[in-house]
Amino acid sequence: MASDDIARLADALSKTHVGDGELSYKGLGLKLDDAESVEELVREIEHYTGLRALRLEGNTVGVDAARAIAKALQSKDLLQRCYWSDMFTGRLRSEIPTALRSLGGALMSAGARLTELDLSDNAFGPDGVKGIEQLLKSPSCHNLQELRLNNCGMGIGGGKILAEALIEGHRQSSEHGAPLKLRVFVAGRNRLENEGARALARAFQLIGSLEEVHMPQNGINHAGVMALASAMRHNPELRVLNFNDNTFTKRGTLAMAQALRHLRNVQVINFGDCLVRSEGAIALAAVLREGLPILKELNLSFGEITEAAALVVAQAVMDKSDMEKVDLNGRLTGSVCVAVTDDEGEPDDEDEEDDDDASDASDNCDEDNGEIVKENGTTREGDSPAKPQSPVRQHETNAPFIHIIHFQTNEELFPPPQVDASDPHNAADVLLKIAALYSEEPETKTAVLETIDAVLKKLLCGSAFQSYCFLSSLLVKMGLLKGEGRVKKASLVPGQLLCLEHAIQQEYFTGHHASLLHTFMSKNGGALESCSSASERLSSTLEKEPTNGKLAPF
Repeated sequence: MASDDIARLADALSKTHVGDGELSYKGLGLKLDDAESVEELVREIEHYTGLRALRLEGNTVGVDAARAIAKALQSKDLLQRCYWSDMFTGRLRSEIPTALRSLGGALMSAGARLTELDLSDNAFGPDGVKGIEQLLKSPSCHNLQELRLNNCGMGIGGGKILAEALIEGHRQSSEHGAPLKLRVFVAGRNRLENEGARALARAFQLIGSLEEVHMPQNGINHAGVMALASAMRHNPELRVLNFNDNTFTKRGTLAMAQALRHLRNVQVINFGDCLVRSEGAIALAAVLREGLPILKELNLSFGEITEAAALVVAQAVMDKSDMEKVDLNGRLTGSVCVAVTDDEGEPDDEDEEDDDDASDASDNCDEDNGEIVKENGTTREGDSPAKPQSPVRQHETNAPFIHIIHFQTNEELFPPPQVDASDPHNAADVLLKIAALYSEEPETKTAVLETIDAVLKKLLCGSAFQSYCFLSSLLVKMGLLKGEGRVKKASLVPGQLLCLEHAIQQEYFTGHHASLLHTFMSKNGGALESCSSASERLSSTLEKEPTNGKLAPF
């Protein structure tokens, strides 16, 4: 080693931080290639009594230098914290696993009990994970509380190796009566994708002690997100959840929302740039209403959320006393910062098909003085209200619901429809088909409205999550919200809106429910133009403010 290199190293070492059990060479930019280049560093490590933390980040360490440092660490049984991020800049990828095995082997030989291990920004790939595999399984990591592997390029293979190492470490530590209790896990920008996420989800579910999970930018879509969501439910102390820049879509967001219902200690949620979309945002709003009591930060930015859905979320956080930041940015619409797309919906190739559906709805219904005018002639302009067609004819057009108007008088023969609250899409379809039978003829009107009441009581009187998911599906079927996938809109008739007008005045239809419906109608009322009179009547009722504040608007 040249004398000027030794002088530079000596000068750098003079600037190291020594104290509180920590020896730091952080950010010194040292190029440590061989044993000679680390002689002074090794001497300082060897002479440091009670070493508990070693910072080597921001330098570059070769294989021979790592071996020399490892030899010095073999006597450091009190070492607990290793901050070794950004430690292999300029090194061949094939060198890194060997260097990591040397350092890890020294920790195991010393009998060290790590609580923190940071190897972020080392780009070592799956082979690098193999370099720390034995360390993670060993007793040296049975007390590990924080594991940081951000931006390491682990990939799917590395994620699987890491997951198996954590599972094995948990198994071995449990056999010794003190299970691994990892609190902080950081693995952003690692290209874990679905398979890597699923593997880690199994480890997380088993460990059950996580407080912070940071996994942004990993190419995970709904399948991996659903696995992670299931695992999160088994970690009741979770405080921070960061999955920024993955792809949730509706299915992933609903799974995460379900998980959050079981978590009471969450303070930070970062689902920004995750494509949560409007239906997912509404589900999260429901969880905000009934849970997450100490939430401080919520990021749903750039998630293709319409303005109406963003307003629903904003209203849901109004009563959160600890809330400090809500990020719904993406585009500015009026005075509200929300993420919206040009068509106020999810961009796909279905727009033409949806436009055709709206045209069909316009062709199939009209109204006069609030009465239905339908192709089958149930009620015509100038006619007296007529009773519905014969059960045989109704069976041809509405098979599951042909006896709706009769079940009050002969319930044994014609029972009311069964609605599964866990299937909101089908429930919305059932409700609209029942409401389509509405007529001003007294017997029919009474039977239909009583059936509507029975169905909606079941759907809206459960959890906020259940009721919001149903209302979200109903909005999609009505054309007030662009749904995900190929969801066919209902061909609306005025009676369906008149049934809703009746429903919003009932006790089971809370102010929150009415506000949600009002918000989407006020932003997307054009979707109901085919039933304009009934739509105006429904909007007018929503805008009323009774003394109990039931229908108070946003």
